[in-house]
Amino acid sequence: MPNPLTRDPKLEALREQGTHNPRPEDVKDPLFQENEFFDQRDLVQVKYEMLRRHLVEGTEITTVANVFGFSRVAFYQILKRFQEDGVVGLLPKLRGPKGAHKLSEKLMAFVETSLTENPALRSRDLAQLVRSSYDISVHPRSIERALIRHQKKRRK
Repeated sequence: MPNPLTRDPKLEALREQGTHNPRPEDVKDPLFQENEFFDQRDLVQVKYEMLRRHLVEGTEITTVANVFGFSRVAFYQILKRFQEDGVVGLLPKLRGPKGAHKLSEKLMAFVETSLTENPALRSRDLAQLVRSSYDISVHPRSIERALIRHQKKRRK
């Protein structure tokens, strides 16, 4: 059993990069059990080897998915991303919202116009204006962050 006080730099790096396999114990492929080059904790390596095993060696999809700890559906999703994006497609995608979904361009134009007309408005006032004009509840801090993003876009 590994010593919990011992640092594992590779494991730390995998976690930091978001490429740590959350279920390394599900990888039952002999190469990952017998050869230290193959690391079942490295999600990108596991996905790549799974695809290679099917595409190059011809192992059945159901078998290869099971041996590498994935479902058949997950295998097809991984294959599709690999075919579209190459090895980069094996990297996990960021979860969650990709941007401010309430603060559309139209809403931000309204906020900026309101600020131009009355520079003394605070984010709390702007949130109330958005609520009364568009019936959309937006947190004042979200407005502040969106204004900062818009200012950065203009500088580019």
